[in-house]
Amino acid sequence: MAVLRTAAQLFNERGFHATSLDDIAERLNVSKPTLYYYIENKDQILLECVKMALDLMQTGIGEVRAAGGSAIDQLKACMRIYSGVVTQDFGMCVIRIGEDPLPDPLKKELRRLKAGIDGHFRRLIEEGVAEGALAPCDPKMAAFMLAGALSWIGRWYRPDGDLTPDQIADQGIELLLNGVLQRAPTQVNP
Repeated sequence: MAVLRTAAQLFNERGFHATSLDDIAERLNVSKPTLYYYIENKDQILLECVKMALDLMQTGIGEVRAAGGSAIDQLKACMRIYSGVVTQDFGMCVIRIGEDPLPDPLKKELRRLKAGIDGHFRRLIEEGVAEGALAPCDPKMAAFMLAGALSWIGRWYRPDGDLTPDQIADQGIELLLNGVLQRAPTQVNP
């Protein structure tokens, strides 16, 4: 786990291509041959880092779905989990590095994992529309927009920034679900 976390931190700081196995070994205070005891190559490290983030998302979303509740409450909880993961080392690695550096067979595996998360969001949106909590929309487009906006947090988030991950999640969920338009106050007839 220390190898993966250190690699994710370095990938996030320097980029995947600019980080060598020597850099990872140096940060861990181990020799490069020691690294090879735990990993095969840099591609495998990236795959494991990305899988770790996606597994965290899948597990969290699965727990929310199993707990039940209204679709909108579940959607908000899943959005919070997603936002929380992309502010962590492994989640930032998914967003900042992505799957492009990986060979095609590994890309396919990651796309399969991502599709599972997308499927949860789509179903929650469909359920929210059916319950009347969400406006009628294309669930595929809505899921892509929500996940895209939440993913982008991993690009700009800084642990030493002005907002905590919870504050970012609160504000992000509010903006994504309620928008930025000023709404006229509703008038009540006497």
